[in-house]
Amino acid sequence: MNYTRKVLDNGVRVITVPMPSFESATVMVMVGAGSRYETTKNNGISHFLEHMAFKGTTKRPSAMDIASMIDGIGGEFNAFTSKEVTGYFVKAAKTHAELCMDVLSDMLQNSKLDAAEIEKERGVILEEINLYEDTPSRKIGDIYESLLYGDTPMGWDIAGQKEVIKSITRQDFVDYMASLYSAKNMVVVVAGGIIPDKIEAMAVKYFGKMSQFDTVKYSPIVENQVKPSLYIKHKVTEQVHIAVGFRTVALEHPDRYALSVLGSILGGGMSSRLFSEVREKRGLAYYVRTGSENYQDAGNLVSTAGLDPKRVDEGIKVVVEEYSKFASGKANVTKTELAKAKEYIKGHLVLEEEDSRFMAAFYAQNELLEKNMETPEELIENIEKVTMEDVEKVAKKYFKNETLNLAIIGNFDPSTGSGRASEAKFKKLLKI
Repeated sequence: MNYTRKVLDNGVRVITVPMPSFESATVMVMVGAGSRYETTKNNGISHFLEHMAFKGTTKRPSAMDIASMIDGIGGEFNAFTSKEVTGYFVKAAKTHAELCMDVLSDMLQNSKLDAAEIEKERGVILEEINLYEDTPSRKIGDIYESLLYGDTPMGWDIAGQKEVIKSITRQDFVDYMASLYSAKNMVVVVAGGIIPDKIEAMAVKYFGKMSQFDTVKYSPIVENQVKPSLYIKHKVTEQVHIAVGFRTVALEHPDRYALSVLGSILGGGMSSRLFSEVREKRGLAYYVRTGSENYQDAGNLVSTAGLDPKRVDEGIKVVVEEYSKFASGKANVTKTELAKAKEYIKGHLVLEEEDSRFMAAFYAQNELLEKNMETPEELIENIEKVTMEDVEKVAKKYFKNETLNLAIIGNFDPSTGSGRASEAKFKKLLKI
């Protein structure tokens, strides 16, 4: 897919992704600002600020003014926060691309950050945290990464800690934006049925006067794990949710492609090994999946599942045994299985390419986090190049007993004898 890239005088990067058959377009602004840039005093502010951006500007004083404008063109708008980036977008008919850019630039440059709105949205954030706490199938990923990265920004919840959220002030937002929301730390991507030259002119008009300054840097991850690790979050649930996996590689490491294919073989779809072993053959879980996550300086491969509490030991054992097969070179991956795993990844990407919002996010994140832009076609080519030997190599390289980790959410109270017994039992299962 063709794209154009232009850097404005102030450092804002502008990427256009023409999709000629599309009648819609997505305008996205992504900032290299996420929860890993936070401190103990403002944990959760990246996500909180994302909410506040929609609460009114000097030009459009209220959230209703912004929402009414987007609703009035039949568009949709939202935002998202991760550990490394924050993205804001509006998707609408391509004829409204300039209005979308106008609204987004206004939100990021002229947000009122009204004290009364902050107070109201504080309650919304606290309820969102409660929602995540009550959704263990989602929460287990956060618990797993808190086990991996500990009491560091990479190990903290993106939504933040309740006590910190309760204390954040308007000045905290101002200071945070002044540390990260620099023109040179920002990329504007427009994907869809657009004309690149016109979009670049719009970008100059709406983002060309943003200030440029040096931004704060994140603290690098220090990894020195030497033995298997276990973390249990006590919660009364109908299922026990587990995450089992290993530390792997950073975003630009060449092994990431083989790790993605390995993850697909293990838990990518209803015909994958773990889905077959855990759900179909034994009826231990409703969901079971494997994914490979890569950050700028670290990565992990993890399998998650929601298990029958009475048979959780068996479920963990099955996952670890499957890992052991790969670690020992006894997985016996067939050519058909390898091809299917690659097609699973490629097919999902092709489906995503039909969404201008996905394409905008794809290019924005690549631009911010990677040194070299990788197009979807190049990603597919790299996945296609993965061989059986590559999969076996990364499995042996990263599936090591000393970097095996298990996170659990379930009714295992560490203050009781049965809870301590369960913990001891789980630790014994952590061996490949």
